[in-house]
Amino acid sequence: ENEMYIGNMVQGKYGSVSYKTKKNKPRPKEQWYRVEGTHEPIIEKELWEKVKAMREQKAKPFTTGTIGLFSGKARCAECGYVLRSGKRENWRFLTCPNRSVSKDACGGAFISVSRLESKVMEELKRLAENYLDQEALQQGIQWDKEYEKQKNSVADRMKFYEKKILDRKKALRALYLDQVRGILTEEDYLDMTRAFSVEKKRLEEAMKICTEQIQEIEERKKAGGNGKELVEKYIHVEHLTREMVEALVDHVDVGRRIPGSRDVPIIVYWNF
Repeated sequence: ENEMYIGNMVQGKYGSVSYKTKKNKPRPKEQWYRVEGTHEPIIEKELWEKVKAMREQKAKPFTTGTIGLFSGKARCAECGYVLRSGKRENWRFLTCPNRSVSKDACGGAFISVSRLESKVMEELKRLAENYLDQEALQQGIQWDKEYEKQKNSVADRMKFYEKKILDRKKALRALYLDQVRGILTEEDYLDMTRAFSVEKKRLEEAMKICTEQIQEIEERKKAGGNGKELVEKYIHVEHLTREMVEALVDHVDVGRRIPGSRDVPIIVYWNF
C-alpha cells in the first residue's frame, strides 16, 4: 500500500484535530499531497496495479486456505452481483446470492465451476485463433466489435433495471392512493411500501454496478494492448489456474440457463 515503493512521495495522511490539541486524525485520500516520480521505484507500476486490483476484489479463501478459481470474478448477468461459491460433496458451483431473496428478485445464475472453466477456455481458444492468425494481425484486428458487444450487453441490463425501477415507483404511487381511499390499512400499506423500497434499492445498486462495468470496458478499450502476449503464454494449458484467471480475466458475466438445454450463456471481460 505504500506508494514510496513505486517512486511516489505521499504526505499529509494525518492532520491535527484542532490548534488546541496535538492529536492527529487520518485525512481522506483526496486531501493527501502526492508527488509522482520523486525517486527510483523498486516495484514496477504494472505489478503494483495488479496487486491493487486483487486486494480490491477481497476474494475470500476456502477453509483450506486456497482461493476459488473464479472467486470475485464471476457475476450474475441478471443483477450484476458477485456469485457465491457452494459445494455438494466434491462438486463446486457458483450461484447468485439473490436467488433466495424473493421469487421476483432475480432469476439468478447457477453454474458448476468445471463448466465455467470449460467455457472460459473455449473463449480463450477462440481469441487465440484471431490473435495468432498472422494474416489477420497484419491487416490489424479491430477489437472494437468485441468491446461494443460487451457494452451492449450491459446496456441492455440497464434498460431492464430502469423499467423495473419505474414499475416500482408506479406501484408505490398506486399503494398510496389505495391507502388514501381506505382500500388498504395503514399497516398493510407500510409493509408493502417497505418491501417495494427494498427491491427498488437493490435495483438501483444493480444499475450502479452496470455503470461501473461500462467504465471498466471503456478503460480496457483505451489501454489496448498486451493481449497477444498473454494469449500466447497460456494457450497451450489444459486447465485454468487462479494465476491465469487473475492475469487474463477481469470478470465473467454468467447468465440464466437456456430453457430446454444445459447451456448457460457467459460473457468474458478480458484484461486486455
